[in-house]
Amino acid sequence: MDSFEEEENDGGASFRRYRTIDLVIWIIIAAAMEAVATLAASKWFPHEIYCLSTTIAVTSIVMMRWNGFAAIQAVVGGFVYTIILAGFDVKEIVTYCVGNCFMLLGLLLFKFVGKEKIRGTWRLTAIYAVVMYCLAQIGRWVLTMIFGGSVGAIIGFFASDPITLLFTFVVVLISRVPDGLFEDQKHYIIRTDSERRKADGENYL
Repeated sequence: MDSFEEEENDGGASFRRYRTIDLVIWIIIAAAMEAVATLAASKWFPHEIYCLSTTIAVTSIVMMRWNGFAAIQAVVGGFVYTIILAGFDVKEIVTYCVGNCFMLLGLLLFKFVGKEKIRGTWRLTAIYAVVMYCLAQIGRWVLTMIFGGSVGAIIGFFASDPITLLFTFVVVLISRVPDGLFEDQKHYIIRTDSERRKADGENYL
């Protein structure tokens, strides 16, 4: 009994370590991608009204992998985007960091539709990507309203970000291709372990 409990506890600790390492890697990815995209846009197309943010795509993938822990990448991406374009403007930082966290409402899709269904067909994956994009824009708009912005500001958020929508749409769809990338990681570990055990059993026979 004691050995069984130790094995279970060790397994839980290993999973938490794996989750921590994975989330840290995705924090680095979120920060680096957002920095490159924002710097490139501000340097190459400084007078364009359009912009590109990679944070929604990254957050969408991480949320599929780790549910609400994706708030970390949402905040990091929003922070990097803001300090590059607006400096340490507190209102802008709060608008984008907190606004991005509205994407967590996408967890309701997991609850009512199911992760496996969403990742299982490109149509539902595409809908998921679009919903995440809309939630981020609405979240930013809501924060803008709290800080005294106009109702019509929502038009500006959507009008200036079609490239981000396209990027999110394409990247999230492509993320379905590599095995385990766009998949709940607990499900992925259980699935691959089951496949390995089955293969080992067949080899033994």
